[in-house]
Amino acid sequence: MGVASAEGLNGADTTWMLVSTALVLLMTPALAFFYGGLVRSKNALNTMMMSFAALAFVGVGWALLGYSLAFAEGSPWIGGLGHAFLRGVGLEAKGSIPHLLFMAFQGTFAILTAALVSGSLVERMRFPAYLAFLTLWGLLVYAPLAHWVWGGGFLGQMGALDFAGGTVVHINAGLAGLVGAMVLGARKDYGRQAILPHSVPFTLLGAALLWFGWFGFNGGSALAASEIAALAFVNTLLAPAATLAVWILLDLLRTGKATAVGAATAIIVGLVAITPAAGFVSPLSALVLGGLSALPSYFFLLYRPRTRLDDALDVFGAHGLAGITGALLTGILAEKAWNGVADGLLFGNPGQLFVQAVAVAIAILYSALGTFLLLKLVGLFTPLRATPKEEGAGLDVAQHGEEAYASGEGAILVLSEGLPPAPKPAGGKA
Repeated sequence: MGVASAEGLNGADTTWMLVSTALVLLMTPALAFFYGGLVRSKNALNTMMMSFAALAFVGVGWALLGYSLAFAEGSPWIGGLGHAFLRGVGLEAKGSIPHLLFMAFQGTFAILTAALVSGSLVERMRFPAYLAFLTLWGLLVYAPLAHWVWGGGFLGQMGALDFAGGTVVHINAGLAGLVGAMVLGARKDYGRQAILPHSVPFTLLGAALLWFGWFGFNGGSALAASEIAALAFVNTLLAPAATLAVWILLDLLRTGKATAVGAATAIIVGLVAITPAAGFVSPLSALVLGGLSALPSYFFLLYRPRTRLDDALDVFGAHGLAGITGALLTGILAEKAWNGVADGLLFGNPGQLFVQAVAVAIAILYSALGTFLLLKLVGLFTPLRATPKEEGAGLDVAQHGEEAYASGEGAILVLSEGLPPAPKPAGGKA
């Protein structure tokens, strides 16, 4: 016999949020394919495991402590411990959905955000050090920033608009990746030889699945099966389409060729840029936002390889910079007629752009400082970086004892002392 529905729950809203939570969870394995295709084959499994590990370590940390720090009642700076170990998180209504489902939906955001950071660290960070950093970062960097914006903290009180994670997710992950790349230093072969993607089809598959999951990411952030969910859903279709169109045209104008990696990157840039604005702007404004967001990321991604900054998979360019662009454009294009929340600069409220700029600056500073301190802390206890020999051989074998693509039929097994030899084939031939 089923449990009676808690008062205030709405079946349609709950159904939509169940689907949205599953869609957002899918985004982390999708990211594994997106990132995994962009690295060399000897690091494909390690790169993908960095995303899959977030499902475990950030997911568990979120349930035990992170959710409480982000969403329990507390101060304007941090949530309290009222929901630690999921205390008080049950089937009671949180809005119009079960509290437990709200916790899970928010947890998928924390998981994905931490996994995004890995794109700056691939092909050189030791996996045990990464796990320690990942767990601490989810608790001490992501959760406080989520509280500031969504959990009753000071940025939300100030009126900062972030519908689904421009500051909390993308600026946060982009700056963390940037700092991580600086702390670790460039890969052994960076600037000495071409470092090419080993599977562009993997990257295209990852981009497609990310776009699919993003409908839950943005649409689900309405927290109801409502007209605002429909607005966010449609804007999540239109903005990346505009970004992709502009990106392809820029490629054709510059080189005469439109690259598949560029197309996949453009989709992500457009999705990132619309995320803070998805429920606040009109569909036509979403097209404008998507088209404009292509420009800073496109030209930064052309410039970055000329520097010594080895942000391996351009997390800052694709997420940090696009998140900044989207957050600021939200302050320009937000329209109260569509959401009932606030107007932006173009609709008579220039103060909203100032609020957005302050929120962006705070997110940049906190993420950069928090990430730097956590990497230094982890580095006190275990080396952050693989040895040059391990980098040369590839981190798949060095960190996981596996290969993404085995060559031949297997290596010769070296038996431990005292074990009997393998039986010879019939006929006595070796």
